[in-house]
Amino acid sequence: MNSPATAAQLHPLAEAPAVQMRAAFDAQQETALRWRASTAAERIARVKRLRDAMMARREQFYAAFAQDYRKSPAEVEATEFLPVMEEIRHVLGRLRRWMKPLRVWPTTTMLGTSGWVQYQPRGRVLIIAPWNYPLSLCFGPLVSALAAGNTAIIKPSEMTPAVSALMAGIIAEVFPSNEVALFEGSLPTASALLELPFDHIFFTGSPAVGKVVMAAAAKNLTSVTLELGGKSPTIIDETANLRLAAETIMWGKFINNGQTCVAPDHIHVHHAVKEAFIAHCRQVLAERYGDSADAQKSSADLTRVVNRRHTGRLAALLADALGKGARVQAGGQVDEAACYIAPTLLDNIAPGSAILDEEIFGPLLPIMGYDNLDQVLAAINAGPKPLALYIWSRQQGTIDKVLQRTSSGGACVNHCVAQFAHGNLPFGGVNNSGMGNAHGVFGFKAFSHERAVMKSSPLMLIKLFFPPYTSRRNYLIRKTVDLLRLPML
Repeated sequence: MNSPATAAQLHPLAEAPAVQMRAAFDAQQETALRWRASTAAERIARVKRLRDAMMARREQFYAAFAQDYRKSPAEVEATEFLPVMEEIRHVLGRLRRWMKPLRVWPTTTMLGTSGWVQYQPRGRVLIIAPWNYPLSLCFGPLVSALAAGNTAIIKPSEMTPAVSALMAGIIAEVFPSNEVALFEGSLPTASALLELPFDHIFFTGSPAVGKVVMAAAAKNLTSVTLELGGKSPTIIDETANLRLAAETIMWGKFINNGQTCVAPDHIHVHHAVKEAFIAHCRQVLAERYGDSADAQKSSADLTRVVNRRHTGRLAALLADALGKGARVQAGGQVDEAACYIAPTLLDNIAPGSAILDEEIFGPLLPIMGYDNLDQVLAAINAGPKPLALYIWSRQQGTIDKVLQRTSSGGACVNHCVAQFAHGNLPFGGVNNSGMGNAHGVFGFKAFSHERAVMKSSPLMLIKLFFPPYTSRRNYLIRKTVDLLRLPML
């Protein structure tokens, strides 16, 4: 089995020629115009072709993920295939309903008209996907884009070359480049694509790069969906079910080895139950990955850090925290050459530690005790708004207080991470953690223009407002404005 450090050597990276990207972009214009009138059946057929080609390469994806960062087949199924299959299932069952014009009632001054919202494809869209879930965060948005009737150009991450190469083969087999095209490459490829005047850009990645994408989109007044990240906090009060919290959080944090945008970044646990909670966490880690450092390192269920650079970044965060007095409650082992960091629990984190400021995005979990919930909420509100927030409690008053006094892209009560898989909920951030939503009907709308259409009858009341403004007409206009002061029925 190849280590993540050598995966890129097996798939030498070549930047996509700018002329090819421009040619695909130009060729998609005629298709995008034609697809404005595409039927639900035509869109569903495209999605089914993508699904069938993806499923036909199931075993090949297992090998590709193992090669890129030693991800187990079970995690490939649960975190890569399952989300895409859920998106496709939504499209197959509900696209016809989503595409229907949404009728609206006329307002008081628009009596005599009819109105509806027409969902139109945005046109040519760009999807830039990250490395942490390279299949689901590439093909998931693509399913929504196709459902909405768009053409697409895709830029996957260069940091998972084996998976990207496999996806490129699928796209080339299923779609001509004037419908969907995929271009591999690194920063130069992404930069060249961002110069093109797409009708919409769907980007998943870090807030820092999201700002670059938004600035590039602004040059062409291109709309964007930004699925970003942040330091998602978890609060555990003294009434929480500690065993269940430990079981769930150890899953949510260490699946994909912590390289998850909605993973719990740090924990605030009430001092009264902090030691008991940590004990439960240690027990869960031993049960799942082994009760010794060697057993955990050899566990087939622990994904590796994606490459040595990120391993070094995480190792530096750990060293900084330890140098300032942090204590290791579990894990702490590092092998940068093997892109391995053990599932690590830390407490006694000193203020000013880098691990409290940077998004961790790896298998390090700071655990901090608290006595005063108001101080925890103040600390959360003092930072950028996170992509997710988690509260564990059996007190409804505490739950309501946390949800009312904080802001985050999404939130879970007595659970974590699973909100990503809920296809009937919008998934997205707020401010620093993103803008716009994805999944299900929200993904369909992200790739659609909601066009307002109004149709008038010959008896439209708006004629009252046409000049010349006689005294009688002025009186009627004034009385109409006065009427609007009354409450709606």
